[in-house]
Amino acid sequence: MSTRKRKAEPEPTPTDTPPSRWAELEDRLEYRFRRPELIELALTHRSFPYEGGQTAATLAIQQTNGWREPRNVPGTDNEQLEFLGDAVLGLMVTEALFSEFQQCGEGDLTRLRASLVSRKRMAEMGEQLDLGKHLLLGRSAELNGIRKKPTVLANAAEAIIAAMYLDASAPGGEHAATAGFGPVRRIVERYLLGPERENLHRELEASGEGRALRDHKTLLQERVQAAGSGKLKYVDIGESGPAHQKRFAVEAHLETDDGVRILASAEGPSKKEAQQRAAALALEELGPAEVAATRGVA
Repeated sequence: MSTRKRKAEPEPTPTDTPPSRWAELEDRLEYRFRRPELIELALTHRSFPYEGGQTAATLAIQQTNGWREPRNVPGTDNEQLEFLGDAVLGLMVTEALFSEFQQCGEGDLTRLRASLVSRKRMAEMGEQLDLGKHLLLGRSAELNGIRKKPTVLANAAEAIIAAMYLDASAPGGEHAATAGFGPVRRIVERYLLGPERENLHRELEASGEGRALRDHKTLLQERVQAAGSGKLKYVDIGESGPAHQKRFAVEAHLETDDGVRILASAEGPSKKEAQQRAAALALEELGPAEVAATRGVA
Protein backbone atom coordinates (compact mmCIF):
# COMPACT_ATOMS: atom_id res chain seq x y z
CA MET A 1 0.00 0.00 0.00
CA SER A 2 1.32 3.43 -0.95
CA THR A 3 2.44 5.67 1.91
CA ARG A 4 2.78 8.82 -0.18
CA LYS A 5 1.39 11.88 1.52
CA ARG A 6 -1.65 13.38 -0.09
CA LYS A 7 -0.96 16.79 -1.55
CA ALA A 8 -2.66 19.51 0.46
CA GLU A 9 -5.44 21.24 -1.45
CA PRO A 10 -5.36 25.04 -1.55
CA GLU A 11 -7.95 26.79 0.52
CA PRO A 12 -10.85 28.06 -1.58
CA THR A 13 -10.94 31.74 -2.44
CA PRO A 14 -14.17 33.70 -2.77
CA THR A 15 -14.10 33.11 -6.53
CA ASP A 16 -13.83 29.30 -6.24
CA THR A 17 -16.59 28.74 -3.70
CA PRO A 18 -19.94 27.36 -4.88
CA PRO A 19 -22.47 30.03 -5.94
CA SER A 20 -24.28 31.44 -2.92
CA ARG A 21 -27.95 32.40 -2.71
CA TRP A 22 -26.76 35.95 -3.30
CA ALA A 23 -24.68 35.14 -6.41
CA GLU A 24 -26.87 37.19 -8.75
CA LEU A 25 -26.53 40.30 -6.59
CA GLU A 26 -22.82 39.68 -6.07
CA ASP A 27 -22.43 39.61 -9.85
CA ARG A 28 -24.12 43.00 -10.10
CA LEU A 29 -21.87 44.35 -7.36
CA GLU A 30 -18.84 42.71 -8.99
CA TYR A 31 -17.88 41.61 -5.51
CA ARG A 32 -17.89 38.17 -3.87
CA PHE A 33 -18.55 38.15 -0.13
CA ARG A 34 -16.23 36.16 2.11
CA ARG A 35 -18.75 36.45 4.94
CA PRO A 36 -22.19 35.82 3.43
CA GLU A 37 -23.86 36.66 6.74
CA LEU A 38 -23.00 40.31 6.05
CA ILE A 39 -24.87 40.54 2.76
CA GLU A 40 -27.74 38.63 4.36
CA LEU A 41 -27.90 41.16 7.20
CA ALA A 42 -27.73 44.09 4.76
CA LEU A 43 -30.82 42.74 3.01
CA THR A 44 -32.80 42.02 6.19
CA HIS A 45 -35.65 44.46 6.75
CA ARG A 46 -36.64 44.87 10.40
CA SER A 47 -40.00 43.21 9.70
CA PHE A 48 -38.29 39.88 8.96
CA PRO A 49 -36.82 39.07 12.41
CA TYR A 50 -39.80 40.74 14.09
CA GLU A 51 -42.09 38.12 12.54
CA GLY A 52 -39.77 35.26 13.46
CA GLY A 53 -37.64 35.07 10.32
CA GLN A 54 -34.35 33.21 10.84
CA THR A 55 -30.98 34.58 9.73
CA ALA A 56 -27.41 34.01 10.83
CA ALA A 57 -27.73 37.10 13.04
CA THR A 58 -30.90 35.95 14.82
CA LEU A 59 -29.53 32.44 15.30
CA ALA A 60 -26.34 33.83 16.85
CA ILE A 61 -28.35 35.93 19.30
CA GLN A 62 -30.59 32.99 20.16
CA GLN A 63 -27.58 30.83 20.91
CA THR A 64 -25.88 33.54 22.96
CA ASN A 65 -28.87 34.78 24.96
CA GLY A 66 -31.29 31.88 24.78
CA TRP A 67 -34.07 34.00 23.30
CA ARG A 68 -36.65 32.17 21.21
CA GLU A 69 -37.56 35.06 18.92
CA PRO A 70 -35.33 38.16 18.99
CA ARG A 71 -37.53 41.16 18.17
CA ASN A 72 -36.38 44.74 17.76
CA VAL A 73 -32.88 43.66 18.80
CA PRO A 74 -30.03 45.76 17.33
CA GLY A 75 -27.94 43.73 14.94
CA THR A 76 -30.75 41.52 13.63
CA ASP A 77 -31.72 43.83 10.74
CA ASN A 78 -29.95 46.20 8.37
CA GLU A 79 -30.46 49.45 10.31
CA GLN A 80 -27.03 49.48 11.99
CA LEU A 81 -25.35 48.72 8.66
CA GLU A 82 -27.34 51.54 7.08
CA PHE A 83 -25.88 53.92 9.68
CA LEU A 84 -22.32 52.80 8.92
CA GLY A 85 -22.90 52.74 5.17
CA ASP A 86 -24.06 56.36 5.16
CA ALA A 87 -20.79 57.44 6.80
CA VAL A 88 -18.54 55.28 4.61
CA LEU A 89 -20.31 56.39 1.44
CA GLY A 90 -20.09 60.04 2.45
CA LEU A 91 -16.34 59.74 2.96
CA MET A 92 -15.75 57.96 -0.34
CA VAL A 93 -17.86 60.43 -2.32
CA THR A 94 -16.09 63.32 -0.59
CA GLU A 95 -12.71 61.84 -1.48
CA ALA A 96 -13.75 61.34 -5.11
CA LEU A 97 -15.06 64.89 -5.47
CA PHE A 98 -12.01 66.36 -3.74
CA SER A 99 -9.80 64.61 -6.28
CA GLU A 100 -11.98 65.29 -9.33
CA PHE A 101 -12.92 68.93 -8.72
CA GLN A 102 -9.90 70.52 -7.06
CA GLN A 103 -10.81 73.95 -8.41
CA CYS A 104 -14.10 74.02 -6.48
CA GLY A 105 -14.64 75.63 -3.11
CA GLU A 106 -16.06 73.97 -0.01
CA GLY A 107 -19.61 75.14 -0.68
CA ASP A 108 -19.72 73.73 -4.20
CA LEU A 109 -18.15 70.45 -3.12
CA THR A 110 -20.72 70.15 -0.36
CA ARG A 111 -23.58 70.70 -2.79
CA LEU A 112 -22.12 68.20 -5.24
CA ARG A 113 -21.86 65.62 -2.50
CA ALA A 114 -25.42 66.28 -1.35
CA SER A 115 -26.73 65.62 -4.85
CA LEU A 116 -24.72 62.41 -5.28
CA VAL A 117 -25.73 60.80 -1.96
CA SER A 118 -29.33 62.03 -1.76
CA ARG A 119 -32.06 59.60 -0.78
CA LYS A 120 -33.37 59.77 -4.34
CA ARG A 121 -29.99 58.82 -5.80
CA MET A 122 -29.52 55.98 -3.32
CA ALA A 123 -32.98 54.64 -4.15
CA GLU A 124 -32.06 54.72 -7.84
CA MET A 125 -28.91 52.77 -7.05
CA GLY A 126 -31.01 50.26 -5.14
CA GLU A 127 -33.24 49.86 -8.21
CA GLN A 128 -30.25 49.40 -10.51
CA LEU A 129 -28.92 46.66 -8.24
CA ASP A 130 -32.43 45.15 -8.03
CA LEU A 131 -32.16 45.06 -4.24
CA GLY A 132 -35.92 44.82 -3.82
CA LYS A 133 -35.86 41.35 -5.32
CA HIS A 134 -33.45 40.13 -2.65
CA LEU A 135 -34.86 41.80 0.49
CA LEU A 136 -35.88 39.60 3.41
CA LEU A 137 -39.27 40.91 4.53
CA GLY A 138 -41.92 39.95 7.02
CA ARG A 139 -45.31 38.92 5.67
CA SER A 140 -47.01 42.18 6.68
CA ALA A 141 -44.33 44.28 4.98
CA GLU A 142 -44.61 42.13 1.88
CA LEU A 143 -48.38 42.63 1.77
CA ASN A 144 -47.89 46.39 2.16
CA GLY A 145 -45.75 46.42 -0.96
CA ILE A 146 -42.63 47.97 0.54
CA ARG A 147 -40.28 45.83 -1.57
CA LYS A 148 -40.14 48.61 -4.16
CA LYS A 149 -40.49 51.54 -1.77
CA PRO A 150 -37.73 54.13 -2.48
CA THR A 151 -36.83 54.69 1.18
CA VAL A 152 -36.45 50.94 1.76
CA LEU A 153 -34.26 50.59 -1.35
CA ALA A 154 -32.13 53.58 -0.29
CA ASN A 155 -31.64 52.08 3.18
CA ALA A 156 -30.68 48.72 1.71
CA ALA A 157 -28.20 50.35 -0.68
CA GLU A 158 -26.42 52.05 2.23
CA ALA A 159 -26.44 48.79 4.19
CA ILE A 160 -24.88 46.95 1.23
CA ILE A 161 -22.12 49.58 1.13
CA ALA A 162 -21.37 48.92 4.82
CA ALA A 163 -21.45 45.15 4.31
CA MET A 164 -18.90 45.39 1.49
CA TYR A 165 -16.70 47.68 3.58
CA LEU A 166 -16.72 45.30 6.55
CA ASP A 167 -16.28 42.19 4.43
CA ALA A 168 -13.28 43.57 2.56
CA SER A 169 -11.58 44.91 5.69
CA ALA A 170 -8.73 42.60 6.64
CA PRO A 171 -9.01 40.96 10.10
CA GLY A 172 -6.23 42.81 11.87
CA GLY A 173 -3.14 44.46 10.50
CA GLU A 174 -2.07 48.03 9.85
CA HIS A 175 -4.45 48.59 6.94
CA ALA A 176 -7.47 46.69 8.26
CA ALA A 177 -9.81 49.68 8.33
CA THR A 178 -8.84 51.11 4.94
CA ALA A 179 -8.92 47.80 3.04
CA GLY A 180 -12.70 48.01 2.82
CA PHE A 181 -12.67 51.32 0.96
CA GLY A 182 -11.60 49.77 -2.36
CA PRO A 183 -14.91 48.07 -3.20
CA VAL A 184 -16.85 51.16 -2.08
CA ARG A 185 -14.76 53.41 -4.34
CA ARG A 186 -15.69 51.21 -7.29
CA ILE A 187 -19.39 51.42 -6.41
CA VAL A 188 -19.16 55.23 -6.14
CA GLU A 189 -17.54 55.40 -9.57
CA ARG A 190 -19.96 52.97 -11.23
CA TYR A 191 -23.28 54.15 -9.82
CA LEU A 192 -22.85 57.69 -8.49
CA LEU A 193 -20.01 59.83 -9.83
CA GLY A 194 -19.35 58.04 -13.12
CA PRO A 195 -22.79 58.62 -14.69
CA GLU A 196 -22.73 62.31 -13.69
CA ARG A 197 -19.09 63.15 -14.44
CA GLU A 198 -19.63 64.57 -17.92
CA ASN A 199 -22.56 66.74 -16.84
CA LEU A 200 -20.66 68.11 -13.85
CA HIS A 201 -17.60 69.01 -15.92
CA ARG A 202 -19.79 70.61 -18.60
CA GLU A 203 -21.45 72.76 -15.95
CA LEU A 204 -18.04 73.76 -14.61
CA GLU A 205 -16.86 74.86 -18.05
CA ALA A 206 -20.06 76.83 -18.63
CA SER A 207 -19.70 78.69 -15.33
CA GLY A 208 -16.41 80.29 -16.40
CA GLU A 209 -15.45 81.08 -12.80
CA GLY A 210 -14.72 77.65 -11.39
CA ARG A 211 -18.07 77.34 -9.62
CA ALA A 212 -19.53 73.87 -9.91
CA LEU A 213 -23.15 74.88 -9.41
CA ARG A 214 -25.38 77.92 -9.39
CA ASP A 215 -26.72 79.25 -6.12
CA HIS A 216 -29.18 76.58 -4.98
CA LYS A 217 -31.36 78.94 -2.96
CA THR A 218 -31.92 80.97 -6.12
CA LEU A 219 -32.60 77.87 -8.21
CA LEU A 220 -35.13 76.56 -5.70
CA GLN A 221 -36.80 79.96 -5.42
CA GLU A 222 -37.08 80.20 -9.21
CA ARG A 223 -38.60 76.74 -9.45
CA VAL A 224 -41.16 77.40 -6.72
CA GLN A 225 -42.11 80.79 -8.20
CA ALA A 226 -42.44 79.36 -11.72
CA ALA A 227 -44.87 76.73 -10.43
CA GLY A 228 -46.75 79.25 -8.27
CA SER A 229 -46.80 76.58 -5.60
CA GLY A 230 -46.33 78.65 -2.45
CA LYS A 231 -43.85 80.65 -0.41
CA LEU A 232 -40.37 79.36 0.37
CA LYS A 233 -38.98 79.95 3.86
CA TYR A 234 -35.88 78.82 5.78
CA VAL A 235 -36.36 78.09 9.48
CA ASP A 236 -33.55 77.81 12.05
CA ILE A 237 -34.04 74.62 14.06
CA GLY A 238 -30.94 74.49 16.24
CA GLU A 239 -27.24 74.94 16.91
CA SER A 240 -24.60 72.51 18.14
CA GLY A 241 -20.88 72.32 18.81
CA PRO A 242 -18.42 74.48 20.76
CA ALA A 243 -18.26 78.23 20.25
CA HIS A 244 -15.27 78.00 17.90
CA GLN A 245 -16.86 75.27 15.77
CA LYS A 246 -20.59 75.93 15.66
CA ARG A 247 -22.97 73.90 13.49
CA PHE A 248 -26.27 75.43 12.40
CA ALA A 249 -29.35 73.44 11.38
CA VAL A 250 -32.14 74.76 9.15
CA GLU A 251 -35.22 73.46 7.37
CA ALA A 252 -36.53 74.57 3.97
CA HIS A 253 -40.30 75.07 4.28
CA LEU A 254 -42.86 75.45 1.49
CA GLU A 255 -45.87 77.39 2.78
CA THR A 256 -49.11 76.79 0.84
CA ASP A 257 -52.83 77.30 1.43
CA ASP A 258 -52.96 73.69 2.64
CA GLY A 259 -50.26 74.16 5.26
CA VAL A 260 -46.49 73.92 5.61
CA ARG A 261 -44.41 71.24 3.93
CA ILE A 262 -40.83 70.54 5.04
CA LEU A 263 -38.82 70.07 1.84
CA ALA A 264 -35.42 69.32 3.39
CA SER A 265 -33.19 69.92 6.39
CA ALA A 266 -29.43 70.39 6.56
CA GLU A 267 -26.54 71.55 8.74
CA GLY A 268 -23.58 73.79 8.02
CA PRO A 269 -20.79 75.85 9.60
CA SER A 270 -22.95 78.96 9.07
CA LYS A 271 -26.67 79.64 8.67
CA LYS A 272 -26.07 80.73 5.08
CA GLU A 273 -24.26 77.52 4.20
CA ALA A 274 -26.89 75.41 5.98
CA GLN A 275 -29.60 77.11 3.90
CA GLN A 276 -27.68 76.43 0.69
CA ARG A 277 -27.32 72.77 1.62
CA ALA A 278 -31.02 72.49 2.46
CA ALA A 279 -31.90 74.08 -0.88
CA ALA A 280 -29.61 71.64 -2.73
CA LEU A 281 -31.30 68.68 -1.04
CA ALA A 282 -34.76 70.11 -1.75
CA LEU A 283 -33.92 70.50 -5.44
CA GLU A 284 -32.78 66.89 -5.60
CA GLU A 285 -35.83 65.52 -3.81
CA LEU A 286 -38.45 67.83 -5.33
CA GLY A 287 -38.68 67.43 -9.10
CA PRO A 288 -40.53 69.92 -11.33
CA ALA A 289 -43.55 67.61 -11.62
CA GLU A 290 -43.88 67.42 -7.85
CA VAL A 291 -43.71 71.21 -7.48
CA ALA A 292 -46.48 71.52 -10.05
CA ALA A 293 -48.51 68.88 -8.27
CA THR A 294 -48.29 70.91 -5.05
CA ARG A 295 -50.08 73.68 -6.92
CA GLY A 296 -52.55 71.28 -8.52
CA VAL A 297 -51.12 71.47 -12.05
CA ALA A 298 -51.23 68.28 -14.12
